[in-house]
Amino acid sequence: MEVHNVFEEKKWTLKSIAEKLGVSNATVSNAFNRPDQLSEKRRKDILAACAELGYLGPNKAAQSLRKGKFDTVALVLSDSVEHMVSDPVASHFMKGVASVLAREKINLLLFSGSSEHVNSVVDFVDGFICYGRPRNSLLVDQLKMVKKKVVTADFDIQSNASVGIDNESAANEIASLAIQSSNDDVAVLGLRLLDTDTTCYVDDLDTAVNDASVSHSRLKGYLSALSSKGVELKSKRIWNIPESHSQAASIAVKQALNASPRPNVFLCMSDMIALTLMNEATNMGLKIPQDIRVVGFDGIDEGTRYNPPLATVHQLSEQKGIKAAQMFVDGATHEEVLPYELKLGASC
Repeated sequence: MEVHNVFEEKKWTLKSIAEKLGVSNATVSNAFNRPDQLSEKRRKDILAACAELGYLGPNKAAQSLRKGKFDTVALVLSDSVEHMVSDPVASHFMKGVASVLAREKINLLLFSGSSEHVNSVVDFVDGFICYGRPRNSLLVDQLKMVKKKVVTADFDIQSNASVGIDNESAANEIASLAIQSSNDDVAVLGLRLLDTDTTCYVDDLDTAVNDASVSHSRLKGYLSALSSKGVELKSKRIWNIPESHSQAASIAVKQALNASPRPNVFLCMSDMIALTLMNEATNMGLKIPQDIRVVGFDGIDEGTRYNPPLATVHQLSEQKGIKAAQMFVDGATHEEVLPYELKLGASC
């Protein structure tokens, strides 16, 4: 099979390439999609000829549109892709999702939770796995309306599958370990308790508690532990931190450690926040747990390696990602509650 005029100035189609090579449309299609229908030599000759002409095969997007199946899942993250890929908890979740989808030969598309809408991708994916409540709350309303599969992790969308842990119970348990006396002065370093990018105090406690996100479930757990221990939460003892990293947490950490009187128990909604606080406290000459007691939430490796090791709630984040992806593949519609572990550490 001879081919001349390499890389002609032409946009090839299945029909035109078949005419050029003097074969049927079905023969070209089989060479790319059904190799069992041709002899190995004939298939190699056709593919080589197509490559020489610059034809890469039938249009996959057009095929997917016709079939209504794209073998692609959009993973909607709670925040920007840039931030989430650097977050150790999110990265473990994504690894779990990716392992299942790779096995199923399904492509993974990362989608920012700060985006304006899902319209740009909804027509080209088979559905969505949503990790955490998106920063742009409008995305939640849009995901409620899409006619494709949706699986959520760490929050719920009506009538869709979801996976997570019992955050309220976990927060109650870890807080109960840290609080030892009704005289303890407790501070809560919260994560995304308010719909703002500002680190600030949470003054309207009723509004914060009534929201349905993971952070608010953890806050309920903390408050339940405070109540059972007979501890009264003082004014300006709950902070909102917009993102789980040291730069965002440092403002609240410094305010909390320099408060007068200084709290002696710190309930942190992420290990990153807790480690930022422990670093700052150590720099100030405070001893942990003698001067202050600290607990985190997530169970990242850095907390285990810290001196003293951080007491925290260990989430099985990779397993959570595996479960979310498997539920998507299986077309599940139920809620799955996963186990968690308390890592006692030595920080409280």
